[in-house]
Amino acid sequence: MSKIGFIGLGNMGLPMSIGLMNSGYEVIGFDVNEERSLLFKKSGGNIALSSADLVAESDVILTSLPSNKAVEAVYLNKGGLLDHCNSSQVVIDTSTVAPELNQQLEASLSERSIPFLAAPVSGGVVGAENQTLTVMVGGKEETFQKVKDILNVIGGNVFHVGEQIDKGTTVKLINNLLIGFYTAGVSEALQIANQKDIDLNDLFSMMNVSYGQSRIYERNYKTFIEPNDFNPGFALKLLRKDLEFAMEVADNNQLDLPISKSLLDLYRNLEHQGYGDQDMAVLYKYLKDTIDQNKEATT
Repeated sequence: MSKIGFIGLGNMGLPMSIGLMNSGYEVIGFDVNEERSLLFKKSGGNIALSSADLVAESDVILTSLPSNKAVEAVYLNKGGLLDHCNSSQVVIDTSTVAPELNQQLEASLSERSIPFLAAPVSGGVVGAENQTLTVMVGGKEETFQKVKDILNVIGGNVFHVGEQIDKGTTVKLINNLLIGFYTAGVSEALQIANQKDIDLNDLFSMMNVSYGQSRIYERNYKTFIEPNDFNPGFALKLLRKDLEFAMEVADNNQLDLPISKSLLDLYRNLEHQGYGDQDMAVLYKYLKDTIDQNKEATT
């Protein structure tokens, strides 16, 4: 059975790595955040002192990182994966990054004959913990088949979108663009219920058996809005990042998407106002607070 190295033990990487370990794989982890490494160690995992040490012990290397900058550093900086991996290994990035970065990584790794897949995931922390993520894979079919069993442990729904390396990422960006729409729609629709004194729990029960139901409505309402707790499952700044990437794809293909552009401006504005580190569902609270403040100002 393959020995797996996992770089990036954050909100998604930690439960994914633990799930692999609990499924019988030998997993060695690494994160620049010592607290995250300690959590993995307490769960029974082995910790590498550096990414170079991790690579030396691994057959397959997975990465789960929060940004283009972090991915570039782990892969391309001096002493990164590009310097230490070899053609007998497979490298899989589960991060959501710009499609252009997928292409850059593939080109750089292929120069050294290192197999690479770009395989972003969807389903949030709960999906990672329950091993039910959707995995959207771009890259060579031959490489995909080598690691399909590992990906099936991470996710309940694994799709090889195509051999073009950024195809899986494009699907993930479409997914997150829709999430942005649903989050805004739920946040605004519930303001109408508030103004008409409709109980939000009753509304949810009715919408849950109507066409207004959506997984994002359930997620945002039950996990964040109802308990009024916006500690991030998926931070607003990360959603904004992914919407930026989606709009770059649209622009690169000469697509005019005016509603999507307005949506991106909305999330940019919230991030500029200091909401970026809270869960994306905080849009509801922002709208409610703004409406309440405007009412107070006019009375």
